[in-house]
This record gives sequence, structure tokens and C-alpha cells, in this order.
Amino acid sequence: MEDHRIAQGRTGGALLESEEVQGGLSAVVGVSPVGRRAAILDSDSGLLLVLGNRLERAGWSYEVLPRKVSHKTISELEIDALVVDVELLGAGRLKWIERVCRERPELSVIVCTSSSTVAERVRALRLGVDDWLAKPCHPEELLARMESAVQRRRARARDLTPSLIGEVEIRPDRYQAFAGELNLGLTRREYQLIELFNAAQGEVLPRERIYECLWGYEMVRNDRSVDVFVHKLRRKLERGSPEWAYIHTHFGIGYRLAPERAVPSEKVLEPLAA
Repeated sequence: MEDHRIAQGRTGGALLESEEVQGGLSAVVGVSPVGRRAAILDSDSGLLLVLGNRLERAGWSYEVLPRKVSHKTISELEIDALVVDVELLGAGRLKWIERVCRERPELSVIVCTSSSTVAERVRALRLGVDDWLAKPCHPEELLARMESAVQRRRARARDLTPSLIGEVEIRPDRYQAFAGELNLGLTRREYQLIELFNAAQGEVLPRERIYECLWGYEMVRNDRSVDVFVHKLRRKLERGSPEWAYIHTHFGIGYRLAPERAVPSEKVLEPLAA
């Protein structure tokens, strides 16, 4: 068995194998009748072989990436999902993940790796990773999670027309929000959150519903991820548009997005010096 670039695509029993070399990127690409495309960064030849067969049966095209692939190369690939073993990325793995999520906010990213810490998993999920699996894992489960992540993103496919809330313009074409010319610098997850709020049209969203919409599964008891992200988003909105209040807390329930003019705080005048 050769190196990790062993995946092969089959259609109707005929073997289709094409090597493409672009800027050092070598890949073997299958043929997809439904247009779903994946890239895999992993060195486990056994997993790659079985997963490749599963992908072909499910109608995916795929390519296996070389170990030293830059986030810039990932941003240029026409793919719907990325499966990555972060152990191959070394000490800068989270920075690599952050750049990919920032440059390709519409891309479904699934991490499948052997060892990790809770802090690392939480950090990656907050950066925008859709799912995290621990090895050894069954290729069928990995494929199911890939499909689920892509489906969630396609279900959130939206009109690219900008929308204005208060002084803030939500720009789907940029995956970002602006206050005038000021870029609010929303992360991938924060942008998904403001889009979710905006789509609710002033409805109060329970924490559990927000969590399920953004992460795709049920919220664990006492998980504070939603509160953390709402707090970060609220601060960025206030910095960019300080004269407006945008996110309102409904204690014990959840949050609501409704732009309102902020009530100016009364200034306390210091006594004049004698």
C-alpha cells in the first residue's frame, strides 16, 4: 500500500483515476452525480480507503490532500466539506483551522483525530468547526456527519441581498456585518448567530434552539457556549454602533434581536472646584 494518496473514484464499475498537480497539490478525484465535493487531510491509509468507498457510493467526489497543505490552498478548492486530522498540522493547528474557517465561512469542516483536549475541541468549535470526532471512528459515522454538516449549511442558503438592522448592515455576500464603513470583524460563528437572530424577526430564541441551529445537536446541560457568543456579538455591535441596543436578554429563556435606540446614560457632574 502506498502513501495516503490512494483514494480512487469509481462510476458504474469503471475505475476513474486522475492525478492533478496544481501548485504542489496532488489529488485523486472521484466523480459525483450530485455535486457534493470533499477534501481529506489524513495519513491513515486504511481509513482513507474505506471512507473513499463510502463517499463514492454516496455520490461524493473527493480528493486527498498532501500533508503540507496551506490554508490558502484550501480556500481555493471548490469543495463543500473538509475532513482534517489536526495532528498533521503540528503546533499551529488551531491557527490553521481559524484561517480556513475565516477564509471559507461556507465550508463544512469536520475534524477527525486521535488525541485532543477539551479546551482544544471547545476552541475549534468556537472558531467555526462543524464537528469533531475521535479516532478510531467508523467511516459510516464520519460520512453521516459530513452530510449532516453540509445539509445544515445548504439549508441556511440565503439571499445575498444585504439587510439593515438599526445602523448595522448584514452582508451575506461578505459573510460579515458593517456599521457604516466599519467592518465589525465577526467570526464565522458570530456571523451565523446574527443571521439566525435576523431571520427570527424579533422572536425570542431559546438558548437550546440557538445551540441546535449553530452546532447541529442538542445542548449539554449547563453549557454556556451560547451565552459566550451572544456576549461577544453584543460587544461588537455596541462598539460599532454605540447609540443603539441590539440584543436583548430574556432571563431564563434566551435572546432576541431588535434594534432600539439606546437610552443615553445620565452624566454625573463633578462639583466645581472652589
